[in-house]
Amino acid sequence: MNQRQQPDPDDLAAFQAAIDGATPLRPVDRLSFEPPKPSARPRQSELDEAAAISESLHGALGIDDLLAIADADSFLRDGLPRSVLRDLRRGRWAIQNHIDLHGMNRHEAHEQVAIFLAESQSEGKRCLRIVHGRGNGSPGREGVLRQLVRSWLARRKDVLAFCHAPPNDGGEGALWVLLKAERCAPR
Repeated sequence: MNQRQQPDPDDLAAFQAAIDGATPLRPVDRLSFEPPKPSARPRQSELDEAAAISESLHGALGIDDLLAIADADSFLRDGLPRSVLRDLRRGRWAIQNHIDLHGMNRHEAHEQVAIFLAESQSEGKRCLRIVHGRGNGSPGREGVLRQLVRSWLARRKDVLAFCHAPPNDGGEGALWVLLKAERCAPR
């Protein structure tokens, strides 16, 4: 066993001379240390974003939206060849997922379409069917969801193209949608 050695008297005297006149530090109470305060949240920005989202979900369609979707039975993202839309119409891709919006109001339908598209894309499904109905049960027999769904799809960057389904698959009451392929992260 090592025994503790006594300091040399000359070393002890030198140490005492070196610290002579020094002021001792006050003790730190580490248990009462306060954590840093959280950074400020931009509350007004959050409120503005929430209001913008609410307006886009529940607000009336703007004139640009109405003009863009009026009488449009199909959509093709700018820069893509027309053959993409032609192949979609001809059923080149198999329908991999579908959703039926019957019985939903426009708020419920918008939320369900957004979830449906996100889940389909994350699962690698590219060709989808969205059944929005013809609007026969709507006031004035106007297809409200029919127009809204087309508008919502045209605004999304992950939608490459869409067109009406053939008569045996819903016709004017359904859309075939082609999504952009989700890119895999490089390894």
